[in-house]
Amino acid sequence: MNRPKETNGRVRIRGGRAAILIFIASFFLIRPAPAQAPPQQQLPPLVRDIGIDQHLNDQLPLDLMFRDEAGNTIRLRDYFGKRPVILTFAYYQCPMLCTLVLNGLLKAMRAMSLELGKDFEVVNISINPRETFTLAVGKKNTYVKEYGRPGAERGWHFLVGDEANIRQATDAAGYRYRYDPEFGQYAHASGIMVLTPDGKFSKYFYGLEYSARDLRLGLVEAASGQIGSPVDQVLLFCYHYDPISGKYGLLVTRVVQALGTITILILGTFIFVMLRRDRRARAAAR
Repeated sequence: MNRPKETNGRVRIRGGRAAILIFIASFFLIRPAPAQAPPQQQLPPLVRDIGIDQHLNDQLPLDLMFRDEAGNTIRLRDYFGKRPVILTFAYYQCPMLCTLVLNGLLKAMRAMSLELGKDFEVVNISINPRETFTLAVGKKNTYVKEYGRPGAERGWHFLVGDEANIRQATDAAGYRYRYDPEFGQYAHASGIMVLTPDGKFSKYFYGLEYSARDLRLGLVEAASGQIGSPVDQVLLFCYHYDPISGKYGLLVTRVVQALGTITILILGTFIFVMLRRDRRARAAAR
């Protein structure tokens, strides 16, 4: 199997035929829009059973056990309870797609003012049960350094586990993948999930690049407004999450409502000021 070469936190891709196939196929499998997806019989056999099915408001089993990058045995609930969580599935020796997913997440997080480890957590679970925590710690060190903000090491977690626990986590998330024994690689789609502090799936974002605005709004919404700013609350009112596209789009009706409310407030304030001025003028004339 071709091995990736890491340079400044990024991976230069040297994948084989299977990696290229997985990369191309992922674009057909990450969106749940059957009218636009190619018929299953037209897909290569390797990737017919992979994709991401949205399990919105479903519960991630928080008692599943894994090992963290330090080799400690943990339960998923160790990372939940206080803050929203971004969940990713990426194995550490993946020659292409997993690294691109993590790079896309890194780029979006660096563009946000929300702080990893303070406002939200990130949990990555390797889908390869043969990988060890020594691989996880190397990946963590690379990405924490690239993120470049203090406290990130407390908020970004890279886990490994056995087949049973991995499968329970991916099944709960609707994350379907398949192992290709010929090439020793995994076929999988690309995307990330945002979960509420109590471990329920709140938002799915697809592809390899994630809008920092959309990710921020997803985190604020998952946290029930406990993080973010008043501006975020206005944006959440004016923007609506589309589960089909995995994006936040402008909701025109709400914008019109907001503008109408602002107009009424301005007119009401103007009338109040003018009436008070008129009363003062009459009182002064007596």
